[in-house]
Amino acid sequence: MLKIAFVGIGSIGKRHFRDLCMFLNQKKRSYMIDVYRSGKGAAIEPDLASNIHREIWLSNNMAVSEYYDVVFITNPTAVHYETIRHFAGSARAMFIEKPVFDNPYADLNALRLQPDVIYYVACPLRCHPVIKYVQTYIPYDQAYAVRAISSSYLPDWRPGTDYRICYSARQSLGGGVDIDLIHEWDYLTYLFGPVKSGFAIRKKFSDLEIDSNDYAAYIAQTEHTAIEVHLDYFGRKSIRQLQIFLPEDTVECDILTGDIYWRVSGEHVHLDNERDGYQMRELQHFFEILDGKCSNDSNIADALRVLRYARGDFEK
Repeated sequence: MLKIAFVGIGSIGKRHFRDLCMFLNQKKRSYMIDVYRSGKGAAIEPDLASNIHREIWLSNNMAVSEYYDVVFITNPTAVHYETIRHFAGSARAMFIEKPVFDNPYADLNALRLQPDVIYYVACPLRCHPVIKYVQTYIPYDQAYAVRAISSSYLPDWRPGTDYRICYSARQSLGGGVDIDLIHEWDYLTYLFGPVKSGFAIRKKFSDLEIDSNDYAAYIAQTEHTAIEVHLDYFGRKSIRQLQIFLPEDTVECDILTGDIYWRVSGEHVHLDNERDGYQMRELQHFFEILDGKCSNDSNIADALRVLRYARGDFEK
């Protein structure tokens, strides 16, 4: 039986929890799940509660008495570092929600990370069918330049929740569009490699009632490719696209709709991009790592490098 813990059960934690239960049930793998909570959140919905073995109130000085196969770190970004340190000796593997930390210069030595423990940082867009298609069927390594955009309206993100009190709106909790939408930098470096140099603008421009950045723009270059990135919280119609400028064509990849267009040849492909689908594929990938079928391709060191890019630091 797999022994699993969730630390934090907010909106992201609940989504992972439901997906995990569905995935393990489909695979006919037995499990028990403990949930560690700060005591500040709302009551857990009945459909989740029925799959919880124990609900444990987590305090700073409490010792973790159990040893888990997997600990899901799904609490606010600002407390990821201390949470990982708290559970350092209590897990065979950790699934850490992105961003890995709020501090891109966090001291990894102080975490006492163990070489035989898997520390996987979530990167679901790598498993998105559009990104997989780019990786498999488009000669992206020949691109002169690429342009990525993710634009959406923060008040629409979480229906029924006041956007002004969510972590995205609060810099102290690790919020801000540059960090919230770190997915773009993750898949770009996954495809095109590490950045050699770059420039960034990260600021609040709109009248949204938040104290975090609502806009970030970057110009950077890898060994062979120029990169432009636009991120914002104030776009009233959601856009999430990757444009790839090849020697003989320009390919537009729409991550929201699953459509891929070759603007010169006129070719068009439509892919199923249902959100639970690619997030389920990431869970499957994580358990393949856990079962020793493949290596960890998104560790903490990699995630910190991506975090530095998101913060506009391209020096390291």
